[in-house]
Amino acid sequence: MCVAVVAAASLAGCAGGPADPGASKTATGAGTTAYPFTLKNCGTDVTYQAAPQRVVTLNQTAAEILIHLGVGDRIVGSGYEVYQVPDEIAGPYKKIPILSGRGQEIKHEKLLEAQPDFVYSSFGSFFTAASAGDRAELHKLGVPTYLTEFDCTEHVSVPGANFPMMYEEYRRLAKIFDVPAAGEKLAAEQQAMIDKALAGYRKRDKPLKVMWFYSTYSGTPWAAGPGGLPQNISDLLGIENIFADVSTKMAEVSWDTVAARDPDVIILADLTRGEPNDTAREKIDLLKKDPLTSKLGAVTADRFITVPGAQMDPGYGSAYLVPALVEALNKLR
Repeated sequence: MCVAVVAAASLAGCAGGPADPGASKTATGAGTTAYPFTLKNCGTDVTYQAAPQRVVTLNQTAAEILIHLGVGDRIVGSGYEVYQVPDEIAGPYKKIPILSGRGQEIKHEKLLEAQPDFVYSSFGSFFTAASAGDRAELHKLGVPTYLTEFDCTEHVSVPGANFPMMYEEYRRLAKIFDVPAAGEKLAAEQQAMIDKALAGYRKRDKPLKVMWFYSTYSGTPWAAGPGGLPQNISDLLGIENIFADVSTKMAEVSWDTVAARDPDVIILADLTRGEPNDTAREKIDLLKKDPLTSKLGAVTADRFITVPGAQMDPGYGSAYLVPALVEALNKLR
């Protein structure tokens, strides 16, 4: 019996990061950005007139990235809290006003009350009339935005989605905030960590088949497909994502298909949103009790790897999945 449980969240404390996460270099920035400038972001040309000073992040992951870029003290509001804040950034994060309930999106009126001069989101679905507001509407109000290129359209696979794409997001945000050196530093630190982890990885002659099990909705499993960082990590580690052939980066699949594809290892997203079967423990119980999945080799042998669910979405913490999975997969030998 082999049980591999990865506490990847605790690894966040090992990052280099800014000496004082969340603290701007100065109130106006100390870089070399020439304003105004325009970026094409998710197909939209967005002009930034000056370094943002009143920022709203629509989700916790976005706030975490800005804190690690050293501009956390410019965040005047955030929302969609879904996981425990890493100890490394707990201080600056706790100073940020939360504009929505736990696991809930910021609404347009609440956003405007914060009087932002910049809005950043890791999820395209948050920039809608029913949530924080449409990007075009915010731009008309004079509020520039940035949406991660990983989620320009919800769930759609992004060709070439990889860690260099994440690093480019750091660099672009650092340019917007006039702290370009911070973006380069963050990218270099994370790439070095990934390179070190891969150097110690023992690949198998025959690739392991894995299922990235995200969650269940109405009893139906959702798994990571192509066009996201889980697929990029699979490629880096030479493991086979059993749902690499689906059409979306996060896909609704069936238990029959899971059984037919018979993964060697199941990577469990440990989510803390409060939804049914979100936690890794609930997922294991579900797999063991179901008449079909309980017979799978990965289930009978307890070949589970638990990772923080939030790290499966693109963000600062995603890079820590690589050393965590290297450690867990090496132990499976």
